[in-house]
Amino acid sequence: MLREMWLNIGVKKTDMHKGITVKALLDSDITGMFMDRKIAAKYGFKLQKLERPVVVRNVDETNNSTGAITHQVEVNMYYKNHIERIRMNVYNLEKTDVILEMLWLQVYNLEINWEMGEVKIMRYLPLYRRKIEKREDKRAKKRKRVATPEEEKIIKWVVDNKED
Repeated sequence: MLREMWLNIGVKKTDMHKGITVKALLDSDITGMFMDRKIAAKYGFKLQKLERPVVVRNVDETNNSTGAITHQVEVNMYYKNHIERIRMNVYNLEKTDVILEMLWLQVYNLEINWEMGEVKIMRYLPLYRRKIEKREDKRAKKRKRVATPEEEKIIKWVVDNKED
């Protein structure tokens, strides 16, 4: 029995703070990340023209009737705690907003619970892991630092012995 897995993901323009939530199909047969042409147009994603069009072939090796891929968009994609900047080919997907490719599935070694319809990212690329660590470091620096007991004693001594 063929199973489909859909995720609600966030995508936003790289130069904006506001994003949208779309339904993304996980597809292990696809080699590419795709956004539907209508979604890209409706939300004003900036199209980047490809140097060369990419011919799309059907399963039977015939050219797809909707034509070649001519543009892509660069977006920030969000899924749970995962954030990444990616490029998606823009194509007529008809009933699908976004398709996530096999390579994306392999890179993050997704754990899929088919019964519950849940997806967990099991690993991150080293580059992404470094981004997470940097973000955590920034958050830690923003938190107010609490003095150690030894520092508290020094502060108390300085205050008590301060000349007016």
